[in-house]
Amino acid sequence: MTMQGAVPHDPRSVPFPRRVEARAAVGAARLLGTLSPRRIRAVLGVVRRGARPAGPDETRRARDRVIAVSLACGGPEGCLTRSLATVLLCRLHGRWPTWCVGVRYTSPFGAHAWVEAAGVAVGEDFPAGYFRPLFRVE
Repeated sequence: MTMQGAVPHDPRSVPFPRRVEARAAVGAARLLGTLSPRRIRAVLGVVRRGARPAGPDETRRARDRVIAVSLACGGPEGCLTRSLATVLLCRLHGRWPTWCVGVRYTSPFGAHAWVEAAGVAVGEDFPAGYFRPLFRVE
């Protein structure tokens, strides 16, 4: 079965300084994504210290920048890197959205990572309750 879809990848839509930040966040997220879930959670727990909660608008802008500079983060299999890069990019500006990892509540089984701001998943198409969080870094 094939799926068709367009990934919104346009690095030039992001101003150069913001593009550099986003690419750095994606690079760090790729490295962080190679760790075990326990270690990712521990690292993010340290990184988030002292940050103020991120709002939905700034979280969406960070997520959009990550997708614009990284084709892999825009695809359906890029949820881990995309979510990690989004929280790291927000942290560069002193903010922190909630990072979540969970599983699909209904069959078939599927794991997913996403970010939330003000209790709402940012930039995700799934309805509320579709994924059950296993853990969060708030």
